[in-house]
Amino acid sequence: MNRLVTAPMPGLIRELATPASIGFFFNTMFNVVDTWYAGRFSTEALAALSLTFPVFFILVAMGNGFSTGTTALVGNALGSNDRKEASLTAAQGLVLSVMVSVVVVIVGYYSSPYLYRLLGAQDTYLKLCLDYIHIILAGCVFVFAFYMFNGILNSQGDTRSFRDYLIVASIANIILDPILMYGWLGLPSMGVKGIALATVISQGGGVIFLGRRTWRTGLLHRSSGARWTPDFRVLKDIFTQGIPAGMSMMSVALGIFVITYFLSEFGQSVVAAYGAATRIEQIVLLPALGLNVAALSLASQNSGAKRYDRIRELVRVSMGYGAIITGVGGLVLFFGGEFLMGLFTPDVHVQAVGARYLRFAAFLEFSYVVLFLNTSILQGLKKPAFSLWIGVYRQLVMPIGFFWLATRVFGLALDGIWWGIFLITWSAAIVAAYYARRKVTQLEREAAQ
Repeated sequence: MNRLVTAPMPGLIRELATPASIGFFFNTMFNVVDTWYAGRFSTEALAALSLTFPVFFILVAMGNGFSTGTTALVGNALGSNDRKEASLTAAQGLVLSVMVSVVVVIVGYYSSPYLYRLLGAQDTYLKLCLDYIHIILAGCVFVFAFYMFNGILNSQGDTRSFRDYLIVASIANIILDPILMYGWLGLPSMGVKGIALATVISQGGGVIFLGRRTWRTGLLHRSSGARWTPDFRVLKDIFTQGIPAGMSMMSVALGIFVITYFLSEFGQSVVAAYGAATRIEQIVLLPALGLNVAALSLASQNSGAKRYDRIRELVRVSMGYGAIITGVGGLVLFFGGEFLMGLFTPDVHVQAVGARYLRFAAFLEFSYVVLFLNTSILQGLKKPAFSLWIGVYRQLVMPIGFFWLATRVFGLALDGIWWGIFLITWSAAIVAAYYARRKVTQLEREAAQ
C-alpha cells in the first residue's frame, strides 16, 4: 500500500519536511560558510561572492526546475500505480540533465563577463567574480545530476538521503574551504577559486551518494522500464513541467540582478551587506522550506490518486506549521540582526545596512511560506505555469518599476528598496494562495463528473 496516499497527513508532512529542512540547512551552509570565509579574506572577496551568487543561482534554478518537474511526473505516475512510466521518466530526467549541462557551460562561460560588467564589476573585482564562476560552471554537470537524483528520491517520499549526504558534505566543505583558499598542507593559495573548488568537490560526492540511493529504488533499472536513449515524448513532458519551474526559480536570480543593480548605486559595501543578510534570512527560513518538498511529493502522488481532499488538508496543516516556524524566525531577525551580521563581517557600516534589511525581512517570512507552499502544490498538480508568471511579476516587472520610482523619483534610498521587496512579495503570496485553492476546487469538480 502506498503510504503517501493513505497515511494521516500531519504525520506525513512532519516525516517528509523535517529531513528536508535539515538538508536545506546544510545545503545553505555551503553558501554561508563560503560567505564567512570570503568575508574574513577581504570585503572585496565578500562582494565578489555576493555578485556571483545570482549566476550560481541560475544553475541551481535550472537543475532544481527540471528536478521539480521530474518529481511531479514520477510522483503522479506512482500515485496512479504506473511504475513503468515512473521508471522511464526518472531515467529520461537524468539524460536531460547531462544534455542541459553542456549548453549551460558554453553559454555561461561566454556571458558571465558581460553580466558582471553590467553590475559594475571591474578590474580585480571582475577577476574575482570570474575566478569563482568559471570553476562552478566546470562542475555544473554535478549540480544538475545532484538535483535530478534528489528529485527522483523525493517523488517516492525519500527526503532523508538528501539530508544524510549534506550533513557530511557540509563538514567537508568547512574543512576544504580554508585548505584550498589559503593554501594549507602544501597546496597553492587559490583564494576564491579554492572556495568554488571545494563546492564542486562536495557536489561531486553528492552525485555518487544520491545516485547509489536512487539505483537501489529500482526505478532506474531497465527491467522496470528505464531507457537511456533520448525519448522525445518523455523529454517533452519533463520540459513542459520543468521549464516553468526552472524559469520561476531563475527569475529569482534575475530578481537578485535587479536588486543588485539598484543597490550597487549605494556602493560595494551595501552589496556586501545585502549578500550576507540574505544568507542569514535563508537560514531562518530553512525549517519552513522543508514544507515545500513535502508539499510537492504529497501533492503529486495524491493528485495521481485523485485524492484532492488530502491536498486541501496538506495545505491547511502546512500553513499552520509554517506560521509557527516563521513567527519564531521573525523574532530572531528583528531583534538579533546586528549580532548576526557581526558574525559575517567586522565592517560596522555593512553590519548596520544588513541589520536594517533584516528588520524588514522579519515580517516577510510567512509570505514566503504562503507563496512557495502554494506554488509547490500547483507543481504537484502538474500546473507549473503559474509559478513562472508569479515569478516574473515578483522578481522582474514590479521590482524594476517600484525600485526606480522609490529611489530615483521619491528619493527613499535603501528603505525604498526594502519596502518594495515587502509589498511585492506579500501581494504575490496572496495571489498564489487564491489561485491554488481555485485549481484544487476545479480538479475536484472534474473528478466528480
